[in-house]
Amino acid sequence: MEQLASRRTFFQSMAAATFTIATVAGNAQASTDNDRMALEKTFAAIRAGFAMGDVASVMKYHHPQVRKALSFDKVLVGSDAVAADLSSVFKEFRIEFVKDQLESLLIERDTAIEQSLFTIEGTPLHGQAPFVITGRSMVVYVRYPKSPTGWASIREIVRPASE
Repeated sequence: MEQLASRRTFFQSMAAATFTIATVAGNAQASTDNDRMALEKTFAAIRAGFAMGDVASVMKYHHPQVRKALSFDKVLVGSDAVAADLSSVFKEFRIEFVKDQLESLLIERDTAIEQSLFTIEGTPLHGQAPFVITGRSMVVYVRYPKSPTGWASIREIVRPASE
């Protein structure tokens, strides 16, 4: 009889543990799904800001301590430097992401890492010929409550394709 009670207690404990693990795993998955949706909104909002030439819109999704490596010898440090660079670019060009293919997205707690292939079409505002830039980027996002989606870019590396 005592052995039967021990087994019953063991199985009840196992059932409770399984339920707890399943609930935690389900909540983690739901959180990851919500984070993925918020990050996809972040990506879309940044691309839309570029298409409109709207520095303020783009900067809503950048952390104040952002660092952007746009090339081997051009690294922008801080949101003020990024905003100034965007402002000068938008005064000269209309920029549109014509391709933005997500290769991978890793979300781990308060950090997300996006790796994408991109194609950007630039149209000079003063009559020169349009151009196309293709490449790969890796962007690290962190949770940031001042961002409309709760995520902001804090590190970026842009690698134009070799010709």
